[in-house]
Amino acid sequence: MNTSQDMSQEPVFTARGHWVGASVRRREDPRLLMGKGTFVDDIHLPRMLHAQFVRSTIASGTVTSLDLSAVRDVPGIVAAFSAADLELGDITAVLDRPSSEFTVTDMPVLARDRVRFVGEPLAIVIGEDPYAVEDGLEAAKVTYDVRTPVVSDLQALSDGAPLVHDAAARNTLLDVSMFATEGIDDIFDTAPCVVRVRSKTGRQNALPLETRGAVAGWDERDGQLVVRTCTQIPHQVRTVMASCLGRDENTVRVLVPDMGGGFGQKCVIGREEIAVGAACLRLGRPVKWIEDRKDALSASFLAREQRYDARAAFDAEGRILALDADVVCDMGAYSCYPFTAGIEPLMASAEMPGVYRVPAYRVRGRAVTTNKAPSAPYRGVSRPQYVMVVERLFERAARELGIDPVEIRRRNVITSFPYTGVNAITYDPGSYLESLNLCEQSLADEGWYEFRAEAVAAGRHVGIGFSCFNERTGYGTDAFAKRKMAVVPGFDLSGIRMDVSGSVVVTTGTMSHGQSHETTLAQIVADRLGLDIAKVKIRQGDTDSVPYGWGTFASRSLTIGGSAVALAAGKLGVKLRQIAAHLMEIPFEDTELADGGVRRKGAPDTWLSYSRIGEVAYLRADLLPKDTDPGLTATAAFDAAGDGTFSNATHAVVVELHPGTGKVEILRYVCVEDCGVAVNPQVVDGQCRGGIAQGIAGALFEQVTYDEQGEPSCASFIDYKVPTACEIPDIAIHHLQTPSAFTESGAKGVGEGGTIGAPAAVLNAVNDALRSTGVELDDTPVTPEVVQRALETTA
Repeated sequence: MNTSQDMSQEPVFTARGHWVGASVRRREDPRLLMGKGTFVDDIHLPRMLHAQFVRSTIASGTVTSLDLSAVRDVPGIVAAFSAADLELGDITAVLDRPSSEFTVTDMPVLARDRVRFVGEPLAIVIGEDPYAVEDGLEAAKVTYDVRTPVVSDLQALSDGAPLVHDAAARNTLLDVSMFATEGIDDIFDTAPCVVRVRSKTGRQNALPLETRGAVAGWDERDGQLVVRTCTQIPHQVRTVMASCLGRDENTVRVLVPDMGGGFGQKCVIGREEIAVGAACLRLGRPVKWIEDRKDALSASFLAREQRYDARAAFDAEGRILALDADVVCDMGAYSCYPFTAGIEPLMASAEMPGVYRVPAYRVRGRAVTTNKAPSAPYRGVSRPQYVMVVERLFERAARELGIDPVEIRRRNVITSFPYTGVNAITYDPGSYLESLNLCEQSLADEGWYEFRAEAVAAGRHVGIGFSCFNERTGYGTDAFAKRKMAVVPGFDLSGIRMDVSGSVVVTTGTMSHGQSHETTLAQIVADRLGLDIAKVKIRQGDTDSVPYGWGTFASRSLTIGGSAVALAAGKLGVKLRQIAAHLMEIPFEDTELADGGVRRKGAPDTWLSYSRIGEVAYLRADLLPKDTDPGLTATAAFDAAGDGTFSNATHAVVVELHPGTGKVEILRYVCVEDCGVAVNPQVVDGQCRGGIAQGIAGALFEQVTYDEQGEPSCASFIDYKVPTACEIPDIAIHHLQTPSAFTESGAKGVGEGGTIGAPAAVLNAVNDALRSTGVELDDTPVTPEVVQRALETTA
């Protein structure tokens, strides 16, 4: 049965109420758009000091001397600390895998005797103002015994290559072979069609508008180190900071103010925020550190540098028979915490079959270490890369078999659910075929196929490309445990409290950095309680208010956090009904929540407001039912069982290539997405458009490169090419809705889908436009130089 609905014109309202499904205006926007938000750099505490870091100027070597004496003599400098001065514990990310599969490496908060990338922090310099600190940095004297750096994955794996970590043989942090269907080699030997794609993707920076930063201060009354920082995972920051500082967790509080983006770069533990906390404790004064853009571009966490060698076997009708891939991910100098260096290769290996019925599968995934800034999750985490590779395989098979590119996908997408794939993942219902058909039809209805034919006949280079994919969202404990992480994310907690006036405060362990939690989570609560959304306040980003939470990443906020919020609201709703039933002297089962109170079913005039129930619960406990505790509070936990829930989408792109400049002009972009129940369709559209923009950036523009000495090329935006509004096209978005049975609201995640599908669709469109040249491109970014060389090639 097809449960998908086209909701591109009107919002879908759920049976629970009228808030979920409505494009409610973002409650965050007034303060943010009027300059009234509070970000880390807006925080000023009495007697606050400023900090920056002495950073390595070489990619690999031994520190033979670190002299900070001249730093301390600079006017305005208060202190300068090295690793030896602070004596902090290391940050160590671990997988519970044998040493033959995973190598554990420690990341010191400040480098000691070895430096492993340009920009690695060696010392923290603290002064009365930022200008004095910059002068202090220039006075630091560091000498090195320079070593030959490892600057590529190919060099890392070569015989006799220098070792980034002595413990990591062949510079390999993870090496895992998975699945290996029996008889797969015979399938490739006998298949009518075998295609191969070798692909390399560029190293990228997630590039949040707000760089990383922290303000650490001491609260004398509570005996706490209070750290205000822009992180996606406040509770994990607290845990690791307490560990590195050798303190109990109840003496560390992490607060997150408004945050200007994160995209995964801020869902790992940064060394600098721990050093700032240590400096505050040592000096007894607040300390602020704000990462400058140069450090953010070159020394912060990066991502996406991957190499694929993939084959696919097809029968004569274009049905896939087998998929075989070797995946190598350049993870930089260290494992990020808590995900480890396995984050990218394990994601790619586990989920590569995606939306297709792949009967046989084999994959080897490796994480190699190089003398580059470490890698962390970035919106999509490997899925933009492996989806691009798989989609290129389908394009190549379609060409060799003479089958339309859309038709070959149509013959292979999963259509019967639930479906358990060869990768041992069970996919819940989705609209894989429906989204493909609607996307193709949208282009046809707009006349783009005719436009391409006419343009090509006139000698222009116009192409159309598609990508089909799914996005696993709502990873619970079961799903993360399969990766064998020593730290296993998954669940989330929520608490709700109604006051005497009938308003509620809701806590969540998720952490918004632009996803509209203050709006969407409030919509869920408002529907569950029959309450006006104006009466709902969402509280997040405070480790003292929420017992524990896993923050925001992997499109988990609505699926996991939203489900916990819904359950907490539901529990409170039961108590409200119990009290109201007692006060109105009617059976509990005859009550329902509506219009800011509890009413009798079928008798709307028999109604008790939440404010009246609140008065009784707090001020007249003598009127409460027997054995009912005073107050109106509830807590709940939610953890997705099994493999989570899968969003899906199809993207289509029309491009034109311009000879002479090599410019890739995107003429049309169509996205058909299905994220289950769209709690707020306007927010969904924003997530899609933002994600697509970042996907286009990776496909055509952004790349961090290094010279032979390991020096990064991207000291500014002059070198690191970021698309502007002029390069991002108008994006048409169509919605399908296949509600999830695994979340409380029926929602699936949507935060990463736009980024996942864009590179494949853009690359396929570029190759379609190049078909007269005979050139095929499989690497990204596809820069103007690359396109121009291809256009100059004669088929």
